[in-house]
Amino acid sequence: MTSTARAFWVTAPGRGQIRGVPLPEAAPGDVVVRTQATGISRGTETLVFRGEVPPSQYDAMRAPFQSGTFPAPVEYGYLNVGVVEKGPPDLTGRTVFALVPHRTRYVVPAAAVVPVPDGVPAGRAVLAGAMETAVNALWDAGPLVGDRISVVGAGMVGCCVAYLAGRLPGADVELVDVDPGRAAVAARLGVRCAAPQDATGERDLVVHASASAAGLREALALAGLEATVLELSWYGDRTVDVPLGEAFHSRRLDLRSSQVGLVAPARRARRTTRDRLSLALDLLADPALDVLITGESPFEELPEVMRRLAAGELPAICHRIRYPPDDQEH
Repeated sequence: MTSTARAFWVTAPGRGQIRGVPLPEAAPGDVVVRTQATGISRGTETLVFRGEVPPSQYDAMRAPFQSGTFPAPVEYGYLNVGVVEKGPPDLTGRTVFALVPHRTRYVVPAAAVVPVPDGVPAGRAVLAGAMETAVNALWDAGPLVGDRISVVGAGMVGCCVAYLAGRLPGADVELVDVDPGRAAVAARLGVRCAAPQDATGERDLVVHASASAAGLREALALAGLEATVLELSWYGDRTVDVPLGEAFHSRRLDLRSSQVGLVAPARRARRTTRDRLSLALDLLADPALDVLITGESPFEELPEVMRRLAAGELPAICHRIRYPPDDQEH
């Protein structure tokens, strides 16, 4: 085992680099994990890559095992799946998920990793963060049997929300996106898809996850009388125009935010963040969710991949990064 690892760092807004980093000695109760795959949380991580985290949110946006500080240099990420090489006997050799950045190996407390269920492939487990966000969103929204639900924005989180909502008995779920290619994704997830101009109105619940002002306007327009619009998008330092005129008041709409940093109030007294993440991993057993992995690249290409994602040159729902089986620092 090497005493160093390799990690992806944002070295300046819009630029990234793979660096050698020291691998600390594992203390009692720690695990040493060799990364198998990471996922790129496209919305948040491209904002970080472009240096668009507002100073007021530096503390709130700090990832659990982040190194460095915003805007740069910073090592950021939180969708990591790997194999425990050293640790407690019940974890050694297990595939685990952790909120760790893009790096080849890492050392963290054993309590910071969650075992991946046997029925969930490591490559699919990188979706755990998005599925956890979707679980929290539906805990926040509290949809009912038979609800008419629209999800605006067919990214990684929006697709996970639509997938879960579509399993609610009697629910009518529509995924709304400007990309016609998302229709095939929606079909695989068991829901229907519509372009904004063709979307169904008078909805009981609208979940917005497009991270765009146009998407938020669409979400408000689709909501029916006294419906809830749940905002999942995070805009970084951008100002967003919200049309609170027109019919917003006469329809008595409820505009709420949901964010994964805290367990939703409806479950906070009885569920921990670890409980929620374990549930999210269990929910990834369905092979249909593989449709959300739309690309894969080797770790060495991550700086260029992140640049292309941030520039909009690489369309993706979830882009997965694969790691060499026995990485050596060089």
